[in-house]
Formats: sequence, C-alpha cells, structure tokens
Amino acid sequence: MSTERMLRIGTRGSALARRQTEMVARRLRALGLETREVIIRTHGDRFHQPLYGMGVKGVFVKEIEEALLAGDIDVAVHSAKDLPTELPEGLTIGACLPRDEPWDAWVSPADTLESIAAGARVGTSSLRRMAMIRHRRPDLELLPIRGNVDTRLRKLEAGEYDAVVMAVAGLERMGWSDRVVQVLRPPDFVPAAGQGVIVVEIRQDSPWRPWVERINDRPTELALQTERRVVRLLGGGCHSPAGVYAEARPVRDGGDEYVIRVVARLWTQDGTRSLWAEAVGPSPEVAADEVVRRLRAEPAFRYWQEAIDA
Repeated sequence: MSTERMLRIGTRGSALARRQTEMVARRLRALGLETREVIIRTHGDRFHQPLYGMGVKGVFVKEIEEALLAGDIDVAVHSAKDLPTELPEGLTIGACLPRDEPWDAWVSPADTLESIAAGARVGTSSLRRMAMIRHRRPDLELLPIRGNVDTRLRKLEAGEYDAVVMAVAGLERMGWSDRVVQVLRPPDFVPAAGQGVIVVEIRQDSPWRPWVERINDRPTELALQTERRVVRLLGGGCHSPAGVYAEARPVRDGGDEYVIRVVARLWTQDGTRSLWAEAVGPSPEVAADEVVRRLRAEPAFRYWQEAIDA
C-alpha cells in the first residue's frame, strides 16, 4: 500500500500499551489504512518512584506528545487516565474507543478486601486507591508498587504483597481477568477520570483527523469530557485522591442528544473523610459544573482542598 496511507502510531513499549495500540490500529485498518507502530520511551518508563512524587505532569505521555507535535508520528494512543486535563497547544483527542470496564480490581491469592487479615500488605501507588482502601480498611499496610501489569502480578506471586489494586480494564485487555478476586465499585470506590478509556491523540490540523474521528465512540467521548472537566474544575490533578465517573446515554434511540450522569467522590489522603455528589445534565459542561458545585457546597470540602494544596 502507498506510504501516503501509512499512519504512524506512537505508543509506549509495554505489553499493555502495545495491546491497546493494536486495538486502535485494527479499527483504522478496517477503514483501508495501513499502520506502523512507533515505540517511544517516556519519563514514567525510565523512573520508578510513585507517580504522585515525581512532580511532573504527563509522565507517560510527554515524550509521545513531543513526537506528535514534531511530526515524527501521526497519532498517539494513550490510556485516557494518563493524560493531563490540559493538552499541549495544537493537540486534541481525535477519538475514544468504546469504554471497557472502568472499575478497580482487588487482586489477591484468595482474600477479598473485607476478609484479608489486618496488617496485610497491599500494593498501590495511587493516592486515590490508597485513600479508598484506608477509608474501608485502615488496618492494612499500604505499600507503593510500580511497573507494568505483568510486573505487578509477578511481585504479588513472589510474596512481596498480599494483594494489589489495579484497573480491571488492563487485566482484561491482557487476558488476565481470571486474576480479579473482587471488583471495587461505587459508591465506596469511584474510578479515576478516564479509567477504562483508550484515546487517540492527534494534531488539530492533521489531515488524518477525519479518518481518526470515524472510529470515535460518542457516548465514551462525552463521558470522558465530563470526567476531565470535573478534575480540571476541582484543580486536583490526575493523581489527587478524587474519583469521578460519568455515563452518557441517548435521549432517544438513534438520536444525537444525550443525558449525562456523573458521580464524584473525594477523600482526604488518610481516608478519614470523604465527599460524594452526583448530577445529571444534557452536556459535559452542565453535568460537570453541577457536580463540582455540589461538592464545593459541602462543609467538608475544605478538608480535601487543604490536603491537595499542602
């Protein structure tokens, strides 16, 4: 096929990232395009301290976005939860694949969150997951864990941890859904904004944009816009102890009008306080603005604000 129809797709080199890239490439090839994978190593791949301690935004996307802006690749594939809420000038989300399971998974040789013994070692480096677990089980020992999905599972099997908390979607995409002992769902457990969503980032002026937009899933796009707006309005960043989840459903079958329901939960880092709010609206802006207004109206909101400002 002519190189004029060859689309260069930038991605991280992990097995999960490449699996997700293939999910996108398969849809683009179905449109008659040819694709080529371009692996790019990111800051997050080179350094292994907890993400919240890096002091850098977009640790898994920055170098890929730089390649996109430089014209070294045509599109980039990301897990939506890795994208900062503000994209670099000139870039946009061109497509969202239909959302996979958005929830967190409790992975352990046998025990559930409720049954595991006090003092058990639980691996997670997410401030949100730490706060959620502390809220339910303050008697557990939370330890940082980094690495790809397979690396984390090997550390669990080696006995370094008694349980780990991971995204259901990542395990399912790797074919390891049998490792999920318990799915952690709302209201106690609310996922990170964008969890379970694969996005295709593209230059705003790219000639490939009309092609990429053909694989977009509109309900997922609206839900993601809502979740990202909530995080942006709260000002907590993508690694703060906040969960938000939205669903967009058509008002009528086959129609282009949607109703969006969004839920959000905030925790103080020690898990002792949490806030919950939900809202419904006809657009991402209306739904997100209302749920944030309700959170800010709660007297306890100041405790969360103080925690992220500290």
